[in-house]
Amino acid sequence: MKIGVLREPAAGERRVAIVPETVKKLAAKKLEVVVEAGAGKGAFVADREYEVAGARVLGSAAGVFSEADAVVRIHGPAPGEAAALREGAAWLSLLYPLSSPGPVRELNARKATVIALDMIPRTTLAQSMDVLSSQANIAGYWAVVAAATRLPKYFPMLMTAAGTIVPARVLVMGAGVAGLQAIATARRLGAVVEATDVRPETKEQVESLGAKFLEVTGVEVRAGQGGYAGEQSGEYQRRQAEIVAAAIQRADVVITTALVPGRKAPTLVARAQVASMRPGSVIVDLAAAQGGNVEGCVPGEDVSLDGVLVLAPTNAPSALAVHASLSFSRNLEKLLLHITKDGAWRLDASDEIVRGCLVARDGAVVHPGVKESLG
Repeated sequence: MKIGVLREPAAGERRVAIVPETVKKLAAKKLEVVVEAGAGKGAFVADREYEVAGARVLGSAAGVFSEADAVVRIHGPAPGEAAALREGAAWLSLLYPLSSPGPVRELNARKATVIALDMIPRTTLAQSMDVLSSQANIAGYWAVVAAATRLPKYFPMLMTAAGTIVPARVLVMGAGVAGLQAIATARRLGAVVEATDVRPETKEQVESLGAKFLEVTGVEVRAGQGGYAGEQSGEYQRRQAEIVAAAIQRADVVITTALVPGRKAPTLVARAQVASMRPGSVIVDLAAAQGGNVEGCVPGEDVSLDGVLVLAPTNAPSALAVHASLSFSRNLEKLLLHITKDGAWRLDASDEIVRGCLVARDGAVVHPGVKESLG
């Protein structure tokens, strides 16, 4: 089987789906790799490195499409691009088919085997294949570093000849993978950290990292699925807003990370709460790609609201393209080795991982959730 690695056409995207380290490991399992020239440039991976690892570098995307039995990429196909895929070949990338079904329709028309990397189940067995978690981890780290470089204050407490400088206060909203990494990074930089999450079970994780957990009590908490938070009642959100409002007001930095799969991100920080922060404070909205958690944020831009700088990155991992690509590639490697054997597909419908991420095959949509969304 030949795995094709394409360049990323999206503006500002510097990552690459497979790095040379993975090429060697796939070759050992009878999976040949062909790479579009320049695919790794944004992540500082030269074509020669792919060749040394055993891949063949082709001069164009057309060459990759003509040879590859499976095409891999960070993002899904651009409009009309699916038509270049060989009929019956496979496509593996982030696709978000529940909210963006168009690419699935186009790929399915080519009778492609469609695997959505964002739908890999968040289970212990699939942890090594979970690209969303690996990229969220990087985003959480980046958010704190970005805030620290913009905040006109030190993060740690300092004892100086001019007196004591108190540490910065950081509030992290959402204690998933990105949130926990943000907490850990902010603590390493010496900040005082508070955190909130609608899942009470995250309290222990938050406190183990040295942060204070802000807890909503006296209201039913709706459980989520697959490692995600559930959408909470209006009463819960009202009480959470009351508790968090005071934390926002005293924070120097607020980092929001809350997402609901397949839906617009919930609003966690109202404009009035932004205005309650001290001028010069910083907010980083890591949910900006899905509309944002902060009222008034502008996805993809940095804006000043009432003297508070609001960063709304839509692709934070790309800023750390070297390690983001390495992590993504290792996840993809584990998945490919799980669903192939001796250079051929091994897509067992009884396998939980396959059931979760296999969207379409042989001209039919096979994932129940995606089938329903497509009508």
